[in-house]
Amino acid sequence: MLYELVNFSDQIGLLNVFRYITFRTMGALATAFLFVLLFGPAIIDLLRIKQGKGQPIREDGPKSHFVKRGTPTMGGLMILAGVTIATLVWANWANRYVWIVLAVTLAYGAIGFYDDYLKVTKQTTSGFGGKARLGLEFLVAGIATWALMKLSPAALSGKLAIPFFKSVLLDFGAFFVLFGMFVIVGSGNSVNLTDGLDGLAIVPVMIAAATFGFIAYAIGRADFSRYLQITYIAGAGELAIICGALIGAGLGFLWFNAPPAMIFMGDTGSLALGGALGAIAVATKHEVVLAIVGGLFVLEALSVIIQVASFKLTGKRVFRMAPLH
Repeated sequence: MLYELVNFSDQIGLLNVFRYITFRTMGALATAFLFVLLFGPAIIDLLRIKQGKGQPIREDGPKSHFVKRGTPTMGGLMILAGVTIATLVWANWANRYVWIVLAVTLAYGAIGFYDDYLKVTKQTTSGFGGKARLGLEFLVAGIATWALMKLSPAALSGKLAIPFFKSVLLDFGAFFVLFGMFVIVGSGNSVNLTDGLDGLAIVPVMIAAATFGFIAYAIGRADFSRYLQITYIAGAGELAIICGALIGAGLGFLWFNAPPAMIFMGDTGSLALGGALGAIAVATKHEVVLAIVGGLFVLEALSVIIQVASFKLTGKRVFRMAPLH
């Protein structure tokens, strides 16, 4: 929205600052942070009143987790609101990358919200049916990946880039849609699995967002991408603004989520944040980097996969509890 002020820069030279992605990224970060920090207490009070008993706690979990009983969940609502408002205020509305990633974020947030709603109202740790939920996640991810493929330059569409090897491109062809779906759904659920301890999920999410903010900015500039030997994607730099909004909202949320937590983000937040990171990774052609900077998320997901596979095949558990946290 504020980007449109550039049109008046001939009359007021100072408005030229809105051309710069770095300036608008910092603006998005500050806007999201202040929104969550200022409106967070009111949102927490409202959720506490509406939810009563708060988020259900697994009975087979560590005793240290039982002190969390009564803590409200769905804190992801304040994160989503902060990210959405900051993005709409500071991003270029003509950029389709922004709309695709924002759509994935909000769609995954809606799926997570319904899951949280069922958990709170039924007071159970199992919410939305697994198959139905995954089906919706894959549907959203499939549409987003297809849209991103159509938006990508012809030379990059359907291809996987290897970081720092500009000339190395793995061509998936039409199967890239399946790969993109796996990345987005996997990212969403990996962050979702990590969420559990106070501040555990939001900190690595902010680290990943900062990493992808730099990547998006670099690949969106022909000079930077040429120097760093990474693939240039026109328009992708605008995604740095969403990354800035994610960091700002995350910092604001951490104020309320740090031990002892006043609120949990719930699936509303964790699924949305993971979906956002996955969509940004697919858009910037840096899916491999997501697996590296999101190492904690990968470990959490692997612990669940190993645990389930071991129990089904041998009837024994590898870990006392999975995910690891």
